Amino acid sequence: MDSKKILVVDDDRNLLEIIRMRLEASGYTVTTTLAEDEALRLVGEHSFDLAVVDLQLARQDGITLMEEMHAVQPDMPVIILTAHGSIESAVEAMQRGAYSYLTKPFDHRELILQLERAQEQSRLTSEVKRLKGMLHEKYDFANIVAKSDRMRGVLETVARIAPTESNVFLSGASGTGKELIAKAIHLVSPRRDKPFLAINCSAIPEPLLESELFGYEKGAFTGAVKKSKGYFAQADTGTIFLDEIGDMPYALQAKLLRVLQERQFHPLGSDKRVEVDVRIIAATNKNLMEEVQKGRFREDLYYRIHVIPIELPALKDRKEDIPALVDHFLKLNSRKMGKKISGLSPAAMQRLMLHDWPGNVRELMNTIEYAVAMTGEEVIGEEYILRTGATASAPAPLTTLKQARDEFEKNYLTNLLRVTKGNVSKAAEVAGRYRADFYKLLAKYDLTPVDFKKD
Repeated sequence: MDSKKILVVDDDRNLLEIIRMRLEASGYTVTTTLAEDEALRLVGEHSFDLAVVDLQLARQDGITLMEEMHAVQPDMPVIILTAHGSIESAVEAMQRGAYSYLTKPFDHRELILQLERAQEQSRLTSEVKRLKGMLHEKYDFANIVAKSDRMRGVLETVARIAPTESNVFLSGASGTGKELIAKAIHLVSPRRDKPFLAINCSAIPEPLLESELFGYEKGAFTGAVKKSKGYFAQADTGTIFLDEIGDMPYALQAKLLRVLQERQFHPLGSDKRVEVDVRIIAATNKNLMEEVQKGRFREDLYYRIHVIPIELPALKDRKEDIPALVDHFLKLNSRKMGKKISGLSPAAMQRLMLHDWPGNVRELMNTIEYAVAMTGEEVIGEEYILRTGATASAPAPLTTLKQARDEFEKNYLTNLLRVTKGNVSKAAEVAGRYRADFYKLLAKYDLTPVDFKKD
């Protein structure tokens, strides 16, 4: 394994030497410096895998130095060293881009562990960027948004398993983007230049599904006036995506199981075996294990397709992604409709952030398409957002205007802090408020950002 290059910045010469010896003994290549300007020069001239920076340096704080280093090498993980009692500053450092922090004095084994974890995160981040780069280069998949931890986790899994031949099982509610992820897996796999076929098992009438999947000979049934090649044969050497597999008829599940086991099948009306080499990606919005327990889905087929499970989160659980998704859908629809739309008003964005999105990303996509079609302004106002009755509910008891406004404001702030995980800078930016004003609003409703960092 290549030796990882570490930069260590501290104004304590003795501590620098101790860290250098410990890290070199663990196989790292270590560069140390006492001076901030020297650290910046080194980062500008060399590529480092990680950096360890003291919070309190001689001429400036380590957080500022870290941000200057990130301006040169944005993806370099930085671990901040802090004195006891500086936890608040350490948390701020992580909010501003640090990977983690260690409180001095620290066990060198803990430093090694943190470095190893930072390396793994850096590797996965690079894989996700490579994955998205390949997708963007060949196809316009800009709407695979991964700002949230949940979606980053999904793309990290895709990056890991795409090169394998294992079957993949995608679960998640309707509208979460299962077909998009299936295409992503195919397009960064060794089968990328081979066919990708998507079949919705619930959209094809039950009597026709078998013939559509496996093909048929002329005269195999009434209406079979000529031979037809099924989806499995068409997808040979490529990938087949079986969406809504939970709706596949029980009898047909047995034939699918044999295909997965033997890699061959008989088309309807034929005694000739057809051999196929396909990778299976299956998906459903049902709980398949419950379907197995109720006797509606074969247990042996479940375990055959459930090799690598990936769960796609509902949009309400990844609201950090909403602004980026909105931006993508605005550009897409503005281009399609020949309109110049620069964005949404703060009130319109607030309405989107507060909605529960039962239809997930598909509902958001339709919401933005409607708003772009209806607006005559460059900035879309809230009057065109969610006007389809999706947010309608039973009338609430009448209150004073001040009570209603205060209740809305508190709920909005609570949801915003939950989405941003207590990051006041991000929350203030989304709310369109100065940081100081935002703190006053939090104080008004007795909301404490640190309470939301634990969520």
